[in-house]
Amino acid sequence: MSGEAGSGSRPRVVIVDDQTLVRQGIRTLLTIAEIEVVGEADDGARAIEVIEEEQPDVVLLDLRMPKYDGLWALAQLAERESEVPVLVLTTFDDDTLVLDALRGGARGYLLKDVTLEQLAQAVRSLAAGGTLIAPSITDRLLRAIKSGPSPVGADAPPMRPLTERETEVLRLMAEGYTNREIAEVLFLAEGTVKNHVSTLLVKLGARDRTHAVLRALHEGLLG
Repeated sequence: MSGEAGSGSRPRVVIVDDQTLVRQGIRTLLTIAEIEVVGEADDGARAIEVIEEEQPDVVLLDLRMPKYDGLWALAQLAERESEVPVLVLTTFDDDTLVLDALRGGARGYLLKDVTLEQLAQAVRSLAAGGTLIAPSITDRLLRAIKSGPSPVGADAPPMRPLTERETEVLRLMAEGYTNREIAEVLFLAEGTVKNHVSTLLVKLGARDRTHAVLRALHEGLLG
């Protein structure tokens, strides 16, 4: 089980990318942002070893790697019932690959040309229990989600209507807000937000926050 990085602590991160220069660059940026890099890996197999050894708060995962790629690593983490949140870092040249990663358990994705502020914010959000699948994703990926099979599977129960408040919570979930941050934005108790999230998972037939957002996008609930 991954550690929970508090608001005043330094999230612990593992970087998985087959390009040494990319890993070095990300490490430097995260260090500037006061985020601790506790391990690196250049393929999926090594990534599993490092993740199990270090138990980081967040894994930054490239998808395209020789031999054991990012999807392989996600499958292995799912098989081990790992709770370490994974953030995909992608050049975004393959929508299907990104969507497969999200369906496979990744908590979100970022482009490799993001700013340091965006990267640090994403890491801290996932470390605190958030997700990062913004409704403002590119039209290509949104079309792929809407036209493809349901992210929660064909045997998922029918989706139940959401209240206005539940839709507000869902939008903030998609933007990467944690329960605490959602509570602050909507002026609610954190326990109330947790209850809304639990209800959303049931109504959307989703096993976790990521799949709830994916199904909402698939059904056109988030625009």
